[in-house]
Parts: sequence; structure tokens; C-alpha cells
Amino acid sequence: MAIIDAEGAILGRLSSIVAKRLLNGEEITVINADRILLTGSLQDNYRQYYSAYNKGKAIKGPEYPRLPDRILRRTVRGMLPFKTARGRDALKRLHAYIGAPKELASETPEKVALAQAGKRYITLVEVSKLLGAKVNE
Repeated sequence: MAIIDAEGAILGRLSSIVAKRLLNGEEITVINADRILLTGSLQDNYRQYYSAYNKGKAIKGPEYPRLPDRILRRTVRGMLPFKTARGRDALKRLHAYIGAPKELASETPEKVALAQAGKRYITLVEVSKLLGAKVNE
């Protein structure tokens, strides 16, 4: 089981790396999902996520999450063939957490897809709070 620390990682790059490793059969746990970075301005990212969240109804869908760990899972799901058995099994091997659970505190996580200096970033928890999620930092 691989543990990935998502602090300072860019959402799309992290998701593509995680999706490839899930398809190879690894079980992956992502911690600190609330500290994942999105490039661009807060208004642009909020507008994009709000339009995705507001698209459907609760009964008919599509259901789009507000919490940071669920947004990460949804992004990875978009990079997997989730309508096949292989993709569904791969998504079941992904575990995402807001913060770091106590049972994983003794293990050393790996860092992947870190952001570059000099660009404009916002965290996933900022967008989640604007969407109405009740998240404690």
C-alpha cells in the first residue's frame, strides 16, 4: 500500500499519477487532500466547480462533490475507465483523507507532482468552502 502526501501537489498531475498506479494494481492512500493546489484564480476555479456542482439534480445527477477528498476521488474517477470492472476495481483501491489519520502517522508518505514556484495557486479547501462544504482546516 502506497501512501501519498498531497500537500503542495497540483490536482490534475496528482490525479493522473494516481490513476496510472491504480490501474497497475496498487492500493493508494492519499492524505492531506485539503491541501491540494489548483492553478489559476479563485474566481475561475470556483466558477468551474460551481457549474459542475450545479449541473444536475439530487435525484437525476450528475452528483458532484463538495468535500476536498471527494473532489479528488471524482477527478481520479474521470481518468479511469470506471464503467468497466477494471476501472471500478481500481477506484475501490483509492482512499483519500482530509488531513492525516492517526493510524497512518507512523508511516512515511511519498511526495509527487509538487507545484512550481512563481505561479498563482489556491487550495482545494478554499473552493470547497465556497461550494458550501463544512471543512475544518
